[in-house]
Amino acid sequence: MLELGIGAGSPPTEVHAGHCYVIGKKHRAITREQAVAALIGGVRACLHCRPDTDLRVLD
Repeated sequence: MLELGIGAGSPPTEVHAGHCYVIGKKHRAITREQAVAALIGGVRACLHCRPDTDLRVLD
């Protein structure tokens, strides 16, 4: 899941796993490839569900 920023056209704020309990109301489903691309592109991984660990995208 990709958590979206506030306002039209604002960048995404965080990547979450689909089961995450912290995700906000403004989100959309994305594919695994899109999640990896977002993480590599600098979008922050949620510290609670750790999608970067699940997807094996580590710093």
